This record gives sequence, C-alpha cells and structure tokens, in this order.
Amino acid sequence: MVEEENPQSRSPPRQSPTAEEQSVAKANEAIAIRPKRGRLTLLSRRIYNALLYHSQRQGVDEPVYRLTLSELIGDARFNSNNTELLKSHLRDMQATTIEWSTSSSSLKRWVSSQLLGTVTIEEQGRGRPCMVTWRYPDEIKERLVKPHQYTRVLLEMSSQMRSYSAAVLYEIGARYLTSPGRLSMREDVVWWAAVLTGRSDIKEVDYRFLKRDVISKALAEIDALCEDFGLELIEHKRGRKIEEIQFRVVPKVQQRLGDISASNRNVFDLELVGRLIALGLKQDEAQDLYATTDEGQIRATLDHVDQRLRNASMPVLKSPAAYFKDALKKGYAGVTAMEQAPSSGAAPALAPPAAVLSEADRLRRIRELWENDRMGQARAVFAEMPQPMQAEVRTRFEAERLDQVAAPIARAWRRDGPASRVAATTFFRWLAEDTWPEEPSDRVLLDFALQRGVAGI
Repeated sequence: MVEEENPQSRSPPRQSPTAEEQSVAKANEAIAIRPKRGRLTLLSRRIYNALLYHSQRQGVDEPVYRLTLSELIGDARFNSNNTELLKSHLRDMQATTIEWSTSSSSLKRWVSSQLLGTVTIEEQGRGRPCMVTWRYPDEIKERLVKPHQYTRVLLEMSSQMRSYSAAVLYEIGARYLTSPGRLSMREDVVWWAAVLTGRSDIKEVDYRFLKRDVISKALAEIDALCEDFGLELIEHKRGRKIEEIQFRVVPKVQQRLGDISASNRNVFDLELVGRLIALGLKQDEAQDLYATTDEGQIRATLDHVDQRLRNASMPVLKSPAAYFKDALKKGYAGVTAMEQAPSSGAAPALAPPAAVLSEADRLRRIRELWENDRMGQARAVFAEMPQPMQAEVRTRFEAERLDQVAAPIARAWRRDGPASRVAATTFFRWLAEDTWPEEPSDRVLLDFALQRGVAGI
C-alpha cells in the first residue's frame, strides 16, 4: 500500500526555497471560491495554499501527499502546538462544497465537490516527526495540482494579509494584473459578499455595510501591504441601487526591498486566538477579531482581562468575553479620536466610561489617553520642523526602531514614510517617547484628566 511506504522515499530531495520562490500555481477557478456549503476562514485559506504548494512539488501522479506537521505550520504562517485548532480548519475545508464549471464547443461539465479530501495526522512517537497526509477529490485533483490556467500566488505575500477578504482580493488582483484591461470579473453584490467572507449562508446583502465593513477595509489592507498593485472598486448601478461590482487592478512602481527573513514573517498567532476562545468568544468571532484588530492591542487587552480575573477583591466577571470586548473598544476609542485630530489642539472625543471601573482601570485609561495626547503633540512638532531636521529624525528612527517592527510596517515606512497609514502611529509614538522620555507622575495624569474632562475619575 502507498501509505506504508517510507515517507522519505516518497518526497523528492528539497532545498529550502526563498520567499520569492515559494509560490503556488493556483487554478483560476480556485481563487474566487464561492462556497455552497460551510465556511472558509483566513487560516483555512493559508493552510489550503500551503497544502497545494507541496502537492505541486510532489507531483500530480501521487495518490496521496505527505508533509511534516512542522513544515505545514511554517508554510501556513501560524504558530501553535494545538493540533485541535488545526484540525478544525481542516474540517472546515472538508465540509466546504464548491462548484466547478467548464465548457467547450462540444461539452459542458459541472462538478460539485469538497475542497479537500481525506486528511490524516500521524503522531509517530517520540523522536519522530508528526506527519500530515492528504488527498484531493479525483474529479478536481488534476485541475488543482497541475492547472492549465493559473495565477502565481506568493505564499509570503498571501500570508501578510490579516483578513480573509484582503487575502481573496490579493489573489484576484494577482490574477488580473497581467490581463489587458486589468478588470476583475463583474458579479452581483451577493456573489461578492459570499466570495469575500467565505460564507455560504448569505442570501441578502445591504451593500452599504458590505462596502464599509468588508470591501473598504480589505482595499486599505491591500494598499498598505501589497507592493505590486492596488485595487479600485467599480460600482455598477441599476437606477439608484448598486447591483454589481468589480475591481480594477492598478500596478505600483516596483520597490524591491530584498527577501523577507523568516523572523519577520507576519505569523498567524493561533495561541492568541486560542486565548480569545478560552475567554468565551466563538471561534469564528475570535478569528475575525484577530484578523481585523492590531495584535498588540489584543494581547494587551487580554493581559488586562487576565489581571482583572485574578483580582480577588473585585466582583466576579459574569462574562469575561463581554468585558474583553468592552475593554478593547474603549481602548481604541481614545486612539482613533487622537489620530483623527492630532494637531488641532482640541480635546479628543473620549469613550464613555464603564459602569464600574477600579482605581487601576481608571489610571490605566487615563495613561492611555495621555500617551495618545503626547503622540498627537509629536505629530504637530514634526510637522513644524524644517526639512533637514525632519530628515534627521527619520534617519534616527530607522536606525533605532525600524528593525524591531513588523515587516509590513517596515515596508510601509520605506514606501511612504510618516504619511503611511500603517507606519505613522509607530513613528509618532517613538517620537513622543524620544521627545518626552520622562514617566508621568500620578499628579501629572490627574491634571491631564481634569483638563481634558475625562469621565469616570
């Protein structure tokens, strides 16, 4: 039996490819997948691309594919020893039904199939690697593993996307980047909603919310992270109602920044998602929250909730998940208001106070708002500097901090500098700390709160 063969004899000798070489030839039909049953997530898409990449390296003639679990984890860009979460995403792909249609002058063929066939995880005992084996349904295997019409998708670039919708639009953009008109498919709003969310249960869509919550955020993400192209939304109306949309691919001037080192990869932190689930959030909600929220803010808020749960002098939390979401929301309210009016001199619009705040919570909230205020002052100071001084400050920032930030932020900085939506916060926070390095006393924070009219103190 094939399964009994030595795994070492089945796989051809490999050299570790660079990020630029690690690309998958993805069948065009598999890019804009509209599931008919089940749901796809950002991580399931990453895993699927990684499995497809290794299937293509091993060859279309292989009846079953094998890979060490550690290699799958590395190529899918997530980190966790929790195989149960990995299994849940594999189940999602097995439960997702997709449709493939082909037509020619003499034949029309429609196939409804699973996205992924049988998957096995073999724990071979101490000292031996854990192996993953998988198959594809026979009806679509050759189209997946050896496609005739395909788009080259870089695993590294795909892994930079933090939301499912951005990952889909990145692959669509890569597909149509080289087409003559650079225009994507034109489809109705419900079709796009299913494709961009990975959901099969969408029947009706309010386009205003789809555009605000899904499309606009994904386009901003593509613009910030993708160096090859951007995307423009094209809306097609029937009367006053927008019925169909498509996207135009806009090439960017190429800016080669060298290979991205493994240590700078944008890793999907499954352990962080696991902490959200343990707190009481549903898996889909936890993943969506992780994909659309700054990772550092999530981690800091989780730490705050953990401290609150361990505080025996405080009332027991009835819903840690609700408390977490409330804390996360209030933390962002101050940052958002500060960034919207950084140099106006006006007091920021502050978040409403919580019903009950401990002394530590109140001080922490005031401290966050004080830091945001300093960041806004730093932005104003920088704007008033003469050009030579600005250049000197930027050079010092790059020397002291740039190698410590995530790869997408570093690339955004090199491309757009302080004007970058992605890198500006990091830069002005550093400038504030560099300009006013002293720690605020409790008296300073109290005076700040009274001047700004912070509620709940």
